[in-house]
Amino acid sequence: MADIQRYAAFTDDPKGGNPAGVVLDASGLGDDEMLAIAAEVGYSETAFRVSVDGDRHRVRYFAPLAEVPFCGHATVATAVALGPGEHVFVTNAGEVPVTVDDAGRATLTSVPATVADLPEADLAALLAALRWNAFDLDESLPPRVAYAGAYHPILAVGSRQRLADLDYDVPALKALMEARGWTTVQLVFRATDDTYDVRDPFPVGGVYEDPATGAAAAAFGAYLRELWIASDDDTLLLRQGDDMGRPSRITVRLHPGEAGVRVSGTAVPIPG
Repeated sequence: MADIQRYAAFTDDPKGGNPAGVVLDASGLGDDEMLAIAAEVGYSETAFRVSVDGDRHRVRYFAPLAEVPFCGHATVATAVALGPGEHVFVTNAGEVPVTVDDAGRATLTSVPATVADLPEADLAALLAALRWNAFDLDESLPPRVAYAGAYHPILAVGSRQRLADLDYDVPALKALMEARGWTTVQLVFRATDDTYDVRDPFPVGGVYEDPATGAAAAAFGAYLRELWIASDDDTLLLRQGDDMGRPSRITVRLHPGEAGVRVSGTAVPIPG
């Protein structure tokens, strides 16, 4: 029987953040067993450490409906569960270094990030599934698809209320995301020059919405760097989960000379 720990990531309150399951010894579990455990736990992701070699940890991530290549909030939760120090998570997306300080704050560095145009046909289908239109978008933050371990289309809206009123067509968005290989959809509103409110639909994982999405946060940092909206040494704050009643705070840093993006946050155990 697997020992399942439960953490809330990107928060210091177990009632906030994004819950993650953590299985530190999954060496005897097969794919079907890990998927079944993730479905039973019911969180957006559960992390499974399937092997360990010194400071290197082979980690896999399962949502209730499918395996995902990388998950930021479950990485933060697992790293905090392992304790202070320097760790390397070997994920399906590549190697992800994670440092945990003595205060229990974890910082991951994503795999090298990329940003690409979002085809017009995909944008139209995405807007239709979200029940949005082109007039809802912020022209200063053009649509793109960004990758930092998983693929996320990024759409920015010009109104915080439009973000708050999220009400999407679940079957349509799920089908589009599955066809394109997108993990979540990063929906953003620029509150200030360095602060963004974000929401992330996650129907492909069997969850309506993620309260905190570290992988998408890393992708978004790469997006802002690609568009010259943020530059190396900049620190950004992402506020997520507020509209769900699970506030999350994600810090994104761009470091000179790094192709990846640094994402930081805390995690706390969820009482049984």
